[in-house]
Amino acid sequence: MKIKDKFLKWAGGKSRISDDIKSHFKDGKRLVEPFVGSGAIFLNTSFKKYLLCDSNVDLINLYNNLKFFPEKLIKKTKKLFSKSYNTEEQFYILRDKFNTLEPSDIEKSSIFIYLNKHAFNGLCRYNSNGFFNVPYGRYKNPEFPEDKMKNFANKSQNAVFKHQDFGSTFSEIKKSDIVYCDPPYVPLSLTSSFTSYAKNDFNLEDQKRLAKNAEILKSKGIQCIISNHDLEVTRKLYQKSNIFELKVQRNIASRSSSRKKVGEIIAVF
Repeated sequence: MKIKDKFLKWAGGKSRISDDIKSHFKDGKRLVEPFVGSGAIFLNTSFKKYLLCDSNVDLINLYNNLKFFPEKLIKKTKKLFSKSYNTEEQFYILRDKFNTLEPSDIEKSSIFIYLNKHAFNGLCRYNSNGFFNVPYGRYKNPEFPEDKMKNFANKSQNAVFKHQDFGSTFSEIKKSDIVYCDPPYVPLSLTSSFTSYAKNDFNLEDQKRLAKNAEILKSKGIQCIISNHDLEVTRKLYQKSNIFELKVQRNIASRSSSRKKVGEIIAVF
């Protein structure tokens, strides 16, 4: 199947390795993703239903606005991709406006897409006050992903999007579900973790809680799959799973020289 690409830039997006991940899926009626991110696995699978959740409220509101008001959101976003908006001054004006709008506001969703394509390296990062703070990226001709947005909107009619902690998502899992987890990864080093994707850090205790939830699902006969960096700590966390290794190209980095293949694991519970 041809890879259906996400419409957002995303650190750690799974488009390139979606086939590797899908190869471990058993049969199920619904795919549950507690950390949906850019939706790469959602876009490249064909389950009857989806429960797609994330701790980033702006992301989930964007997906719901695209699901229910696709034409309005696409039209509003398209205006922001004219050359007149691709300046440093306009970027910071829109970034400031983004930080004042209510999460559910469709204008905030349109600016979210603009920021995603115009901000440095496509990062999604908030400061301690909850304000998006990624600087201007200086791209000559950022892509307006109209067709990809339409594809996402069409597929999202079979999905439910929720803003919630992964623990709440696990409480909704049913016997016929398949669960795929793509949590914030354990850092390769202390300096490789940027703060903060969703206004709250995801620490080692959260990683342990996630692994415990996966073990509980396994004991109930429900498949749960987790991706993470291949580290001693993650192998210990997922010791009750079957672990599969792979090398993945990392494209979001501050320097091109830092963009190299790193070891990851797919833990199948």
